[in-house]
Amino acid sequence: MKIDEKQASILLVEDDQNLGFVVQDALKRKGYNVHLCRDGKEGLRQFNEHPYDLCVLDVMLPHKDGFSLAEDIRTVNAEVPIVFLTAKTQTEDRIAGFKAGGDDYMTKPFSQEELVLRIEAILRRTHGRTDDPRHRDKFELGEYTFDHRNLQLSHPTEERKLTKKEAEVLRLLCMHTDQVLARELVLNMVWGDDTYFLGRSLDVFISRLRKYLKHDPEVQIVNVHGVGFKLQVG
Repeated sequence: MKIDEKQASILLVEDDQNLGFVVQDALKRKGYNVHLCRDGKEGLRQFNEHPYDLCVLDVMLPHKDGFSLAEDIRTVNAEVPIVFLTAKTQTEDRIAGFKAGGDDYMTKPFSQEELVLRIEAILRRTHGRTDDPRHRDKFELGEYTFDHRNLQLSHPTEERKLTKKEAEVLRLLCMHTDQVLARELVLNMVWGDDTYFLGRSLDVFISRLRKYLKHDPEVQIVNVHGVGFKLQVG
């Protein structure tokens, strides 16, 4: 179903408080739903928790820069439009932005009206074409059915209620079935950070999920040493 671009949800990641409020207000006055984040890690966590139709990212962000954030977003969703905001004017910076997955690039200072018009144009082109796997609520994993929205993992022999974080980790694995999923990406998207202690917590969650999936030997969560995990089905 095609979505009216004026009802689109936009993720805005901008650490300049004044500029962030100005851009957020300009987009809201045009009818968009806008979520404002102050740093790259918070932006990645929000992107994982909510489906967005477009992202507006500052390049120079605390904790995770805009290019790195875009690359992580592209790992999860190859099609969501990304617009970069930056004070950098060098051609090399623009090229880096497009290589990171950007669809457009605006140099500060910029006209709020021009930004809105560019966003409207991008959404007219992309709405109805993007296939965000995070809109999926159910996944088939061999003999299991995973209902993310209801935090339910079902097997013919048992029903199990998952915690929210267990469900988030399993959903990321399901979205990357038979692909290597980096530890750092899981940690930043689910916990919002990638510290050593959170890494140990992730290992505990992976162990739990393996136990939950034990009834079907064709479904395996495999460690990829030094990189992350891979969900293998069949």
